[in-house]
Amino acid sequence: MIQPADLRADLRARAEALGQSLPALLAEADQLARSVQLGAHGRRRAGQGDEFWQYRPAHAGDAARSIDWRRSARSDTHFVREREWQAVQSVTLWVDRARAMGFSGDANRPAKADRARLLALALAVLLLRGGERVGLAGGDPPRPGRAQLMPLLAQLDGDAPEDFGAPLTAGLVPHGRAVFLSDFLGPLPPLEAALAEATEQGVRGALLQVLDPAEEEFPFGGRVIFASMGGTLSHETQSAAELRARYLDRLAERKARLADLARSAGWHFSTHHTGQPAQSALLWLYQALEGGR
Repeated sequence: MIQPADLRADLRARAEALGQSLPALLAEADQLARSVQLGAHGRRRAGQGDEFWQYRPAHAGDAARSIDWRRSARSDTHFVREREWQAVQSVTLWVDRARAMGFSGDANRPAKADRARLLALALAVLLLRGGERVGLAGGDPPRPGRAQLMPLLAQLDGDAPEDFGAPLTAGLVPHGRAVFLSDFLGPLPPLEAALAEATEQGVRGALLQVLDPAEEEFPFGGRVIFASMGGTLSHETQSAAELRARYLDRLAERKARLADLARSAGWHFSTHHTGQPAQSALLWLYQALEGGR
C-alpha cells in the first residue's frame, strides 16, 4: 500500500514531469499548426453574416433584393453581394489513450499516442485561431480562445489502463463537429455505438486511424511472441512470416469497415502512419471538418 508521504512524492514527481512535457508539446503543436497552409479564406463561407466576403454572378432563384445593382451596373452581368457566414462551430476531440496507443516499432518514431496528442492539440490551435470552440470528449465543454489550450493540455495527459479505447461521446454538441483519433484496432461495437449517437445528434466529423509502420507492413519473421501493450493478450509463433498475408488481409478488412462506418455516419476516414510527416494528417483533419459543414 502506498503511504501518504509516498503518495505525495509520487504526485509531486508526476506534476513535475507534466510541467516539463506539456509546454514542449504545446510548442510543438504551435509549430506544426504554423507549418500548415490553409489558403486565403480559412474557414469562411457564404451565409448570413455581417462582413462582406465576395461578389458572385447572380443565379436563377436569387431574390432581386440580393443583387448589388451598383456593382452590376458596371458590367452586363448581375452580381450578388455575399457576406461571410460567421456562426461558430463547436468541435469535440476524442484521443485514444489506451495502452495499445503506446506502441512504437522504432525508437526513432513517436508512439501512436504521442502523435495523436500532437495532432489533436495542433488542430485545436488552428480551430481556436479561427474562432471555433474546442473541447475534449469527457472533459470540459468546447470553449473559444487560446486560453482553452492549457485545459486541453492537462486533459490530454495520462494513459488509460485498458488495452483498447472506446470513444467517449460525453461533451458532443448537437449539430457540432467531432474528431476521433485512435488506432481503431480494438473491438468495433463501441465505435459503432459512438457514431450512432453522434448521428442522432447531428454531429459530423472525422475518424483518423493512427498506426505505426510496423503495424502496416508486418516486417516480422521467425519466432516471435506478439503481446498486447497491457500484457493481457499474447500469441507465439515459430514462423511469423507465414502470418503476414493473413494479417494484411485482416488489416485491409478493418480499414474497409472503418471507411464504411464513417461513410454511413456522414463522417470522413483516413489512416496516418507515425513514420509520415504530421503536417499531412493535420491538413487532412482541418479540411475534413471544413467539408463537413
